[in-house]
Amino acid sequence: LWVPASSAKIGDIDQIFTRIGASDDLAGGRSTFMVEMTETAHILHNASANSLVLLDEIGRGTSTFDGLALAWAVARHLVSATRAFTLFATHYFELTQLANEYKQLVNVHLDAKEHGANLVFLHAVEEGPASQSYGIQVARLAGVPNPVIAAARRHLRELEDAQLQPGPQGDLFAAHLPNDEPPPHPALDQLREMDLDTLTPKAALDMLYALKAHL
Repeated sequence: LWVPASSAKIGDIDQIFTRIGASDDLAGGRSTFMVEMTETAHILHNASANSLVLLDEIGRGTSTFDGLALAWAVARHLVSATRAFTLFATHYFELTQLANEYKQLVNVHLDAKEHGANLVFLHAVEEGPASQSYGIQVARLAGVPNPVIAAARRHLRELEDAQLQPGPQGDLFAAHLPNDEPPPHPALDQLREMDLDTLTPKAALDMLYALKAHL
């Protein structure tokens, strides 16, 4: 395995899985997001604890909240269920909170420095999550017209003032996440305790009336 370094120690690996790139499948009638999800599903079904998984920007092909929720769930599954050695690149700042839940997860970021109006990418990996996003600066470097950049900066300030995005991304998972299990219900408890093999037709009818009273 070639690595862009003098040496690397990554342990025994049975397979390498990647989800990198953003292209659709016109011949197959699949959108960019469908391609992304198909490849992600393949990884989740086939990766093992000895696999190397490389994921780049999961969830970017759909709405912000849908993409963020999917990226969070995929990352959580890989660290808690698959336990594969994973590099998960994302701009969703909320995902950095998973490091508080799982000790084996570590946040790192690529450093950058601002010098006046200029942005310099240092290409250095630093510990911890990124402190901010540089999307507007990158757009300016790419040649997006100045009036558009100015309008984007104004709108970003409005979003921050309205606390819609209090950090690099809106904190969708700040509140306690609900349990996936449904709340207990008396009718469900009664159904679980019923012995259907010994229940007479009349007793079953009486039980239906009793269950309806609990709804």
